[in-house]
Amino acid sequence: MLLPSMNRFDPFKEFRDLDKRLHSMSVSLADDEGSGLVSFAPAVNTREGDYAFHVEVDLPGVKKDAIKVELKDNRLIISGERKTKDEKKAKDYYRVESQYGKFERSFTLPDGVDAENISANCEDGVLEVVIPKRERSTGSKTVKVT
Repeated sequence: MLLPSMNRFDPFKEFRDLDKRLHSMSVSLADDEGSGLVSFAPAVNTREGDYAFHVEVDLPGVKKDAIKVELKDNRLIISGERKTKDEKKAKDYYRVESQYGKFERSFTLPDGVDAENISANCEDGVLEVVIPKRERSTGSKTVKVT
């Protein structure tokens, strides 16, 4: 007798696939005159642990105070702005190049998460958002049928 194969459900797989497609299609918005505006789509890694979902976002050059993490309509929204300024001074010239880019990434939260206890930490250019799962009942209970 053949049994159907069981695959573990990965709620973030489609988001990773979409992210890869969008990232490969992203094109710099900077024009030839050097407006400084560039597209910015930070890389995101997601994983599921025993007790929480983890979202890691690569944000090199983004300051902590320029990052916003919010919950809205069962979605986790991560947004911010990166500003860089490259200034070179030499004896016979002075050059300043500035670039900036805004980004926003959003993820629909899966069922069974504890949205009240989501935490975020940014260190060394990597933002980690931890989305705890609600505790599952491990005891047993008999339900009376009426």
